[in-house]
Amino acid sequence: MPAPRTDAESRWYRQPILWLGIAVFVASLAGCVWIIVASARSADIPLETTHTVFGVPASAHSSHEPPR
Repeated sequence: MPAPRTDAESRWYRQPILWLGIAVFVASLAGCVWIIVASARSADIPLETTHTVFGVPASAHSSHEPPR
């Protein structure tokens, strides 16, 4: 029969699955920060098109008079 686990063996910092979860969480946060920094550095160049892009008009249309 195996001996019961002692308190020193079952502490939270001795659990490898917890460390794996912490590593995945930290890596996902670092990835989010990297995506935000990379997107802030690149310019968002407007498209030179007169038609719709994915069903959305590429430019705003101004009306001559307000709607009634």
